[in-house]
Amino acid sequence: MDDHRIGRAPDYTNAALIMLGVNLTWVFVLIWALWGMLASIVLAVVLNHGITRLAQRAS
Repeated sequence: MDDHRIGRAPDYTNAALIMLGVNLTWVFVLIWALWGMLASIVLAVVLNHGITRLAQRAS
C-alpha cells in the first residue's frame, strides 16, 4: 500500500470549455424562446463586456 504513487490528474480543460459552449448555447436558445431575441442579444453583450473587463484586469 505504501508503494502506490499518486499520478498526475488528467487535463480536462478542453472538455470543460466545450461543455461551457454547449451550456451557453442552450441557455441562449431558452432565453430566446422565453423572452425573444432582444433579451438574448442583451445578455450576450453583457457577458462580452464582463469578459472583456476581466481580461483587462488580468493583464
